[in-house]
Amino acid sequence: MSNSSHSFLLIAAAAAAAAATTVAYAFTSGKRRGVSHCQHHFNVPPEILKSDCPCKQELILAVRLAIEAGKNMTEHYHNKGTADENIQDLDISCKSCQSDFATAIDVKNEHFIASEIKKQFPDHEIIGEEDTGTGVIPELTSNPTWIIDPIDGTLVSWTLKTNFASGLPLSCVSIGLCRKGQPEVGVVYAPMTNELYIGVRDYGSFRNGIRLLGCTGDKANKTLSDSVVCFEFGYSSTQEGIDSMVNAVKRLLQHGVRTTRTLGSGVLDLCYVACGRMDLVYTGMAEEGWKPWDYCAGLVVVMEAGCQISHLKKRSEDDLDDDTTLRKGYRFNLYSKSMICGVNSHLVEKCRQVILGMQVNDF
Repeated sequence: MSNSSHSFLLIAAAAAAAAATTVAYAFTSGKRRGVSHCQHHFNVPPEILKSDCPCKQELILAVRLAIEAGKNMTEHYHNKGTADENIQDLDISCKSCQSDFATAIDVKNEHFIASEIKKQFPDHEIIGEEDTGTGVIPELTSNPTWIIDPIDGTLVSWTLKTNFASGLPLSCVSIGLCRKGQPEVGVVYAPMTNELYIGVRDYGSFRNGIRLLGCTGDKANKTLSDSVVCFEFGYSSTQEGIDSMVNAVKRLLQHGVRTTRTLGSGVLDLCYVACGRMDLVYTGMAEEGWKPWDYCAGLVVVMEAGCQISHLKKRSEDDLDDDTTLRKGYRFNLYSKSMICGVNSHLVEKCRQVILGMQVNDF
């Protein structure tokens, strides 16, 4: 690896550590100050319950399951780095390589969520990360289909560690529901920051019961120079792949990006763009592209917050719409390894130019 590439990898690692430390401090300091989190924040927003939303029962179920699954994660977090850590065996098992692994809690969460869904909706289909494993991901049909990530925060960094297994607080439970092949409902619960994100197509997105307005005010006019841009390096091991990812970040820095972040959770990356904590996230320069459970729930949250999501570049014919343009919005290809999402369309297009090394217009 070149010295330049190594330097940028170190920069990315430092950014990830700083971001995770900030969130961890916010959580622990809140606990010290006695900050309480009202339980009513975890109810389905009354705006949806009073509406004619056709997915109310599915949404109510998803919220309950996400919170219950989140509780299964907290013991490991509280024990990490203490004398009690070895008492709880995570039972980590590799899927296909050292960088792709599951914990016993991943498996427990997915089994719990899937079994509860089948009790209430026996005819619905389910696509789960752990059930799929290293096999072929089932294709979406027109039938109602749930897409589950029992513990997101398993995007691997160059250290081959993950947020949850390492005790970093940026991880979550993600439950999405598709109808007629497109996302309709997204529920994301991050237990260590005690945040519940809800998105329902045509009915809005919310964090802890408060509506999200990601693309309003200053956000509507964001440019690269005042934006926080997120990327996830993943686990590319080829020189070509590493250079492709590192050079994209290099170009962002050369074009004056305000700052960059890498957080290790694709689902939370999307939620944080939706609520304005970050301005743009992308993936797909090399082998680091995501999978349907990384996109599904978060896509609804960002779309209903007024943000823009599309493909970073064409990775397959399925990334193109009928008019040969890149798919975007609810027509986004959930099976693609290429994605870019931002608070406004102007920022998305300009950042795409910079990231891909295209001729860049003035910002």
